[in-house]
Amino acid sequence: MSDDGEAFPKACRLLRPSEFDRVYRFRRSAAEGALVLYACPRPASSPDGAPPLPARLGISVSRRIGNAVVRNAWKRRLREAFRVARRKIPAGHDYLVVVRSGAAPGGADGAAKVEGILVALAARIVSRQAYRDADVPPIVPTKPRHR
Repeated sequence: MSDDGEAFPKACRLLRPSEFDRVYRFRRSAAEGALVLYACPRPASSPDGAPPLPARLGISVSRRIGNAVVRNAWKRRLREAFRVARRKIPAGHDYLVVVRSGAAPGGADGAAKVEGILVALAARIVSRQAYRDADVPPIVPTKPRHR
């Protein structure tokens, strides 16, 4: 990671299952190629007039996508794309990326392509009137998972 303020701190990640469930329950998505992006407005915890809360990202890569090497390649590629494009993605929203199929695109061209797709999908979802008018589901805590 670079030291130019483009880190990927915990404040920019979806961490709890309840946060992932909330984004899924909002049911607003857009897809392009192998990626589906779900979005949900973040709960307002800042006073009016304050800058919007930063965008947060969650990543879901199923086992059917491939082995651990393939899944981790996708996760690395998506985290890096979000980290680089974070200033271009609308703030104040939670995003969840679901990978549908295929191997992660490689090289600089692949990184730029994934970054462009994330920015375009986020802008497409947030600009929809139905997205702006919808009621935001509350955060419902989930029971801890025991293995």
